[in-house]
Amino acid sequence: MTKLAILYYSATGHGTAMADRLKTAAEAAGAEVRVRHIAETTDPSVFAENPAWTANYEATKDLPAATGDDIVWADGVILGSPTRFGNTAAPFQAFVDTLGGLWAQGKLADKAYAGFTSSQTAHGGQEATLLALYTSVMHWGGVVVAPGYTDGIKFADGNPYGVGHVTGANNTDELNSATLDALDHLATRVVTVAGKLA
Repeated sequence: MTKLAILYYSATGHGTAMADRLKTAAEAAGAEVRVRHIAETTDPSVFAENPAWTANYEATKDLPAATGDDIVWADGVILGSPTRFGNTAAPFQAFVDTLGGLWAQGKLADKAYAGFTSSQTAHGGQEATLLALYTSVMHWGGVVVAPGYTDGIKFADGNPYGVGHVTGANNTDELNSATLDALDHLATRVVTVAGKLA
């Protein structure tokens, strides 16, 4: 059975919803799935006035947090981070910065990797964020399994680099059908390629 790790950081919960959808699709494709959130590094007092951020923090803080061992365990890895000025969020990058020892041992190499992201606005840096995420994967010797336009549904969401969601100005827009379909396709594609690599 192909093993898939979904490791993500989410502030206001959209990344959590995307990770949950990826898990469902990957399990339907026959994978054993491990979902891990990347621990929050911002003190909760900083976002106390943001109800969505507080709600997601409370909902995930006691769940198992991502570690490098989750990548070592997996045949395929889907990484997620919201967009921050065209780059990954600081907690996501802080997690990546802990992986040097495993990288030096070659334990991050030869796995299938893909990514997902979100931003408040369309064209809000999503593609740049995914490309930045993949830069680390390439340093590790990972195999980038971007969705490309390998299925007609990708012409609906329009993102060949991964999957992106627009959360809206108030971070309240739910995942739409095009995004859900794109997440399903991404999970299935990574599971399939990871299985071949393994």
